[in-house]
Amino acid sequence: MSILLACLLGLLFAAPPAHADTPILAVSSDTASATPGSSVTLTLTFTNVHDTPVQFIYQSIQPTWTTSQSGALYSFTACGASATACDTGSTGGVVHQTAPVAVGASTTVTLTFTVAANSPCGERIDFYTYLYDEYQAGGANESGIYDVPGTAVACA
Repeated sequence: MSILLACLLGLLFAAPPAHADTPILAVSSDTASATPGSSVTLTLTFTNVHDTPVQFIYQSIQPTWTTSQSGALYSFTACGASATACDTGSTGGVVHQTAPVAVGASTTVTLTFTVAANSPCGERIDFYTYLYDEYQAGGANESGIYDVPGTAVACA
């Protein structure tokens, strides 16, 4: 009985897997500021924090409400790295990242936007992202809206 109790307590208080503290999404920008006519590349890295390979990853990136009201003129113009499909040309972007992604592994895509030459800019250009991924042979999925603080770019 005491062995059973010890095993049960061991399971309850066992350390979480090492990947538990790893963020599912990391975002960065290649510059902290932009001017009319310049381009900014965002790097979005997805890490598989699940216990099985991820088979499908869909991600959209949209302007925050503040950015949409600021008057800044820009459009997404390119994507790269591990993007298997990409939709650019507007104030938001959509990418499908390369899959499958092994447990603990990462895949990275880039999205580039260009600030229009006649843009009045404003305080900053900032985004949020919707991320959806499927794992466990498609039997499970995760989705959510993430603030992406690495994308805040001052535009002057």
